[in-house]
Amino acid sequence: MSTAADPTATETESRPPAAPSTEKTTPGAAAPAAVRNGAAVLLAVAVAAAAVNLRPVVTSLGALLDPVRDGLGMSATTAGLLAAVPPLCFALLGVCAPGLARRMGPIAVVTAAMAAIAAGVLARSFTGSAVVFLLLTALALAGVALANVLIPVVIKRYFPDRVAPMIGLYSMSLSVGTSLAAATTVPLTNAMGGDWRLGLGVWGLLAVVALLVWLGVLFARREKSGPAAAATATAAAGPAAAHVKLPILRSRTAWALAAFFGLQSTSAYSAMGWLPKIYHDAGVSESASGVLLALVMAVSVPVSFLLPNLAARRGDQRLYVVVLGLAGIAGFLGLMFAAGTVPWLWAVLVGLSMCAFPLALTMLGLRARTPGGVTQLSAFAQSLGYLISIPGPILMGALYQSTGRWYLPLGLLALLLVPQMLVGLRAARARHIEDEAVR
Repeated sequence: MSTAADPTATETESRPPAAPSTEKTTPGAAAPAAVRNGAAVLLAVAVAAAAVNLRPVVTSLGALLDPVRDGLGMSATTAGLLAAVPPLCFALLGVCAPGLARRMGPIAVVTAAMAAIAAGVLARSFTGSAVVFLLLTALALAGVALANVLIPVVIKRYFPDRVAPMIGLYSMSLSVGTSLAAATTVPLTNAMGGDWRLGLGVWGLLAVVALLVWLGVLFARREKSGPAAAATATAAAGPAAAHVKLPILRSRTAWALAAFFGLQSTSAYSAMGWLPKIYHDAGVSESASGVLLALVMAVSVPVSFLLPNLAARRGDQRLYVVVLGLAGIAGFLGLMFAAGTVPWLWAVLVGLSMCAFPLALTMLGLRARTPGGVTQLSAFAQSLGYLISIPGPILMGALYQSTGRWYLPLGLLALLLVPQMLVGLRAARARHIEDEAVR
């Protein structure tokens, strides 16, 4: 069932660059193999660079949440709202991603997304207003939202025969960026005099590097962006073209994927936003709390690379859905009753649970036959999924503020993993949304 082996997908996506017809703007098709290989390597590096920057926007803030709250005068409920801004942006902006990709090309949109991340992260570090901080964080997260939806589309379009390994690279790079920010934000802040503004702002420089790489990709592949190239690709691809509109609301698999995405996002963003605070309240030092969050993400680095390849080889992915869900339940219950006891064990279990994200990304690629199907499924599942996840971090902050303890918030996260497994079992079945949508 691997998408990489799907003959329809491969034919659809390989034909436009290989047979440019009379277009003057498709020299890449006739380029020597070394040039094409070099462009592919550059794009793979760009995918990894983008992925590294998609989570420090959140995890660097989680590591410095207390000083940021003190510096900006935020309550715990407001901080919970701050933790809910990522899924809100992802839900709203994800809907816009397919239309922007059709107009500008997915590479151009991802390049703009990197610019938004760099600008938002750098600028938010120097404001004294909580409202402006939220708005600039939203700007950065708007870029993250667009990249979330479109990077899987870029992978499907430009690596049709290597979807699983590229999703693995993308997922692993996401985990690397998350763990790097979690582990080093506090030490970097201390090394720069303890100013949380510098500790957050330094991650904007990493986003600038990613922006430069994507500008190189945009220049190298400029012939494949924009409406003219999209029209050429559509004409060459025939009835399975990338921009055929599917009645995706008819697909039960699409709905199940959206619910799975939403529930795993609830756990992930609640954990990334609050885990250092949970450990700190259990008596773990601030620096060690950041390291434990880094461990959560470090666990998912090798798993995120291997899991998409393993999952793509199976007809369905239900086994992985159950294993990851049970690991999360054990991890959250451990944090609930003994966060300060063997804290590394709970971090490992929660880290395994968060590998539901690369599993969800893999299923997005496997549940659609064409790049157009992946675009629509990715936008639908991620937008609705992130919308579902919005109340989670806010509710966690409110429950903690009202009780002063983490029993109820962590119990809620453990409980939500049950419906996550149930909808995941439906989403993991070997189905294609194109088949369901036309019934």
